[in-house]
Amino acid sequence: MNAAFVSIVEVGPRDGFQPIDQFIPTEQKLALIDKLYDAGIRRMEATAFVSPRAVPQMADAPQLLAFCANKPGLDVQVLVPSQRQAERALAADARHLAFVLSVSPKHNQSNVRRTPRESVEDFRAILSMLPADARVRINLATSFDCPFDGPVEPEEALALIEALVDISPQSEFCLCDTTGRVTPDRVGDLFRRAQARFPQVRQWAFHGHDTYGLGVANALAAYQAGVGVVDSSFGGLGGCPFAPGATGNVATEDLVWTFARMGVATGVDLTRLLEAAEEAAALPGACVGGRVRDALGTRAGQAETV
Repeated sequence: MNAAFVSIVEVGPRDGFQPIDQFIPTEQKLALIDKLYDAGIRRMEATAFVSPRAVPQMADAPQLLAFCANKPGLDVQVLVPSQRQAERALAADARHLAFVLSVSPKHNQSNVRRTPRESVEDFRAILSMLPADARVRINLATSFDCPFDGPVEPEEALALIEALVDISPQSEFCLCDTTGRVTPDRVGDLFRRAQARFPQVRQWAFHGHDTYGLGVANALAAYQAGVGVVDSSFGGLGGCPFAPGATGNVATEDLVWTFARMGVATGVDLTRLLEAAEEAAALPGACVGGRVRDALGTRAGQAETV
């Protein structure tokens, strides 16, 4: 078990906003990011550099990145799926990239039109052009389950991790439950196997969806396996447009409440976070999740302190 602190990566401004069809005005996004920052969020996946035709909601990525860069103490990462998009992000002064590739060949082909091994070579190219003050996190989508082929065998994920570790052991590795169909036993098992096989990896992270209501349980399984970084989305917003059937991410407020009850610090003010989550949940077309907002009756100002 790791120390009684877990780092929350708020991915709502990227993963949460991404599937919403109606474009959210940039100023509204910035206001919500402000609220998250005021709630104590200090690590955030603020946007993605992707094709605006494929994901119109991310068309204002440079503006969001520039805004976040002026927030003292905020570690802002941006998602990139290819070398070309990484070049765009670096040109916009991004200094923390989250490179995404899929363990599942079918999902990787659907997402970026490349095989996983071709994406590994993209990652190698990105590292070669990275400025000295920049770093890359690796998001391994479909580490546990593929929306097209079902459960992914642990050895498939471990083989891809091995190829990436050989290139960049200093990177943070995030194992992603893209469909929300994994169970806590499999989460813990894969992380324990990965940590045992690759002790040189400096940091592991978990990214989960809440399709079957297991988002919090899976995050706890990762934490109990020694993982100190967990992704989540305020209001439970989310849903991968490239993974049919996947609903929102695990709600940040649900994780903060749960970890607080366990005596595990997150550095996040739950009351302020709930205010941001309420606004996010009201966005037209948002896929909303989570339980804590309803349980604490935030609209009546009855949110308990933790």
